[in-house]
Amino acid sequence: MITIKDVFEDYRKQINGVYDANEIEAITLLAISEITGMSNASIKAFPERVLSEEQAESANNVVAELKTGKPIQYIFGITEFYGLPFKVNRYVLIPRPETEELVEWVLSTVGNRQFAVDSDQLKMQILDIGTGSGCIAISLKKNLSEANVSAIDISKGALETAKGNAELNNVEVNFIEADILSIKSEIQIPKSDIIVSNPPYVTLEDKKQMHTNVTDFEPHTALFVPEHDPLLFYRAIAEFALDNLNPEGQLFFEINEGFGKETVQLLTDKDFKNIELRKDMSGRDRMIRCLIS
Repeated sequence: MITIKDVFEDYRKQINGVYDANEIEAITLLAISEITGMSNASIKAFPERVLSEEQAESANNVVAELKTGKPIQYIFGITEFYGLPFKVNRYVLIPRPETEELVEWVLSTVGNRQFAVDSDQLKMQILDIGTGSGCIAISLKKNLSEANVSAIDISKGALETAKGNAELNNVEVNFIEADILSIKSEIQIPKSDIIVSNPPYVTLEDKKQMHTNVTDFEPHTALFVPEHDPLLFYRAIAEFALDNLNPEGQLFFEINEGFGKETVQLLTDKDFKNIELRKDMSGRDRMIRCLIS
């Protein structure tokens, strides 16, 4: 017989070295919850509960995958972002907590402005560039139901995943397949009041410091940029924003913490105004907001 307590002990032994103690605890809790349908409180309250044979086998299968470094979100194919469920797979990055802070910043900014909503043409227009799982666009639409939200990505697989996530969360988002580095003239992208993006920004030097559960499993096109041009996507998106933001429109970025000053300078050189660099909950430079001149 295998109990919940046994699973915790087994996971501690099996994935020690792959994750630290706090991560192992959280991962095991998530695994047991997914496998049994129990709440976290119940799992902690009843450590002697015996798992069924099927549940015990599932727990063994999951830990075998965890030992390879595969993230638990990919194992179960689902995660949570901004209180909403999102399907994830090899086509999309796993949404991060700091990106929730970016969404919160956009929402709090919008809350301070008045947008006309009496006709579709006058509704607030939001564009998410490099949408991946759709977590930013869908979370914004869920909380700003009156806005028109569009999202672009170069990856067909990512867009299919994002469309599924929009259905999962009962929102309508206009998904567009496009490469922000080379937008084709025939692609219709609406002018926006807000453009938001969490583009690729990890350099090869950064990669050396990253856990293999990221570098071996998450899509490289969504992560990495050339070492010689780490601001490649920020430059392209800023130039796109100059032509595609409405008057007084705002641009929001998640950024590489090592290039905060450089990203601010890039936006300054392109004559954006009211540029604000913001730290995340860990005290790292991770977000920028600016206005079109």
